[in-house]
Amino acid sequence: MAVTLSEDARKEGLASIRRYCGEQLDVDIGDLQAGALLDYFLKELAPSVYNAAIADAQTYFTARLADLEGTCYEAEFGYWPKSSSVRRK
Repeated sequence: MAVTLSEDARKEGLASIRRYCGEQLDVDIGDLQAGALLDYFLKELAPSVYNAAIADAQTYFTARLADLEGTCYEAEFGYWPKSSSVRRK
């Protein structure tokens, strides 16, 4: 599964890459170069980030599922006190 960005996220990403290169590397690059760099990151690094996020989510949900009864349990028939099963008048 390829990691993709929405059009707005891609535009923001390109602007961020251009700014980073200009401010941190003292290199001015154009949209074509920034796009190539973004595509490289998405192809080369994004799958590792995606897989780590999925593993984290799986760990989180597995832990919650293991304690599902404790997390989602509601006592039944709680209207009457447990000391008496017959309502007194």
